[in-house]
Amino acid sequence: MNLSRRMFAKLLAGVSLAASGFVGLAQAADMPAPFDNPGEVKIALVRYLSTGDFFQAYLSGVERQSEALGVDLRVLDSRQDAALQADMVDQAIALGVDGIIVQHGLTESMQAAVQRAVDAGIKVVAFDVNVENPAVPQIEQSDRDLARLALEQAIADNGESWKAGYVYVPGIAPLDRRNETWVEFKERYPGIDEKAQFGTLDNPIANSNANQARSVLSANPDITVMFAPYDEFAKGVKIAVDEAGMSEQVSIYSADVSTSDIAAMREPNSAWKATAATNPAVVGEVSVRALAMMLAGENPGASVVVPPTLITQKDLLEKDIKNMEELSEKLPQFAHAPVAVPEWMPLP
Repeated sequence: MNLSRRMFAKLLAGVSLAASGFVGLAQAADMPAPFDNPGEVKIALVRYLSTGDFFQAYLSGVERQSEALGVDLRVLDSRQDAALQADMVDQAIALGVDGIIVQHGLTESMQAAVQRAVDAGIKVVAFDVNVENPAVPQIEQSDRDLARLALEQAIADNGESWKAGYVYVPGIAPLDRRNETWVEFKERYPGIDEKAQFGTLDNPIANSNANQARSVLSANPDITVMFAPYDEFAKGVKIAVDEAGMSEQVSIYSADVSTSDIAAMREPNSAWKATAATNPAVVGEVSVRALAMMLAGENPGASVVVPPTLITQKDLLEKDIKNMEELSEKLPQFAHAPVAVPEWMPLP
């Protein structure tokens, strides 16, 4: 029998679709309950912070891993409204979700809300917010290591004595953990002279911090190092440094990374010398995997830590890294974290 090329293509496509359907069914059959019927599993992501490339990438990771599992994901975004975020946990409970990821927030507003979810039999994991609940695993970027890597590079570049500006907003778990490392470094290196501490999470975060950094640099023109351990902080500091014409005098060290951060670090004479980061998309994937393990009756551990990578301006220029995709390709340790990966877990 002779088949036209078009008919053959149609038959091949049909076989491929059928095969993929059988593979999907086989994968579901191989997974533990409730993921043997994943379409019935509902999870919610309840967000506090969402402004900036980091949080967009984190969300994309949550979405990719949820899609790989086949679960129904609901995203609730409080846009830095602590009371609304607590209400959104109650909304998720009312929706009848099986699991909740709490992404950032304030301990005092989230503690009781998360306890209500736990009391309702809902599994909960928390990323970068300490809800002070032993039933809730903490997803962490190893914030102390993020700060340590950036500060070690600051010491390597500038020696052990310099005048510093420091960007910090207390009450946010990852920033508090990074602050602990900053305090330790100042004790270890008494030549570090903190001339000013400032910072805000008011939107737009980068521009709001640029306004504060302008005043700090004007009042303290002898500052040579800015430690801004969140990339939106670092963007703001860089705006102020550039406007003051101080890019050759001041060096900026940060945490977190995005494609726009990479572009800013690669600019000629950029003051932004290094950042330490985990891949936010990978952290999002790990958050979903840890929650899925709990839903399957497995224990991901009280603390699920994603290891960070140091990214220097020199790395970006020498390896010609221009975006997050190339960062993952040319710094493979950044691309994947073998964390919370049981054998049955489908990956994106």
